[in-house]
Amino acid sequence: MRTYFLADIHGNLPALEIALNDLNHDDKVIILGDVVNYGPWSDECVELLDSLKNKVCIRGNHEKYFIDGCYPKEGLVNDFFNFCYNKFKNINILKSYKDKAKFEEFVCIHTINEQYIFKDTDIDIDSNYIIGHSHQQYFRKIKNLFIVNPGSAGQNRSNINIVSYCFFDHDKNKFQFINKEYNSELIIKKMKSLGYPLKCIDYYEKKNK
Repeated sequence: MRTYFLADIHGNLPALEIALNDLNHDDKVIILGDVVNYGPWSDECVELLDSLKNKVCIRGNHEKYFIDGCYPKEGLVNDFFNFCYNKFKNINILKSYKDKAKFEEFVCIHTINEQYIFKDTDIDIDSNYIIGHSHQQYFRKIKNLFIVNPGSAGQNRSNINIVSYCFFDHDKNKFQFINKEYNSELIIKKMKSLGYPLKCIDYYEKKNK
């Protein structure tokens, strides 16, 4: 049996489908937030995850923006938000997402104290954590505690055509990190067909290698 951890899907249905293809019927999925915004399939991603029987969905900052109905700053992210939020239908599902969850000796939460926590971020922790938010994949030991980040399943900011996630193998009692390639032109073509703002499309094209 495995427990999969996915974070920062950001409306990227083809990438999400690739990650979920690994699942067996008895595996569990914990979603670490930011299912929505940016990509053109926010509703479809939410609906696909909602259809899974053995899953826990945790609310990220972008779920909170959708529930509140606004993004608090100007700029590119606000352009993405305005385009995606106005078409979104599944607010009630987002409201059912949890603030955090427990896995073994780990707290699963979108991030700690609303920080972007990277491989080298100086931080003290009081528990073991599995987090998302920074879109960076790593396993860190801080004193006698651990932070695990599976990376971004749908918006890898180093290379958009890589789907990143991880799973915990219960038989071997260890985490395994996964990185798979997919055709990121799918998301760019869909964005163009829906009439996304050009600077939003340009953001993805610059990360498409």
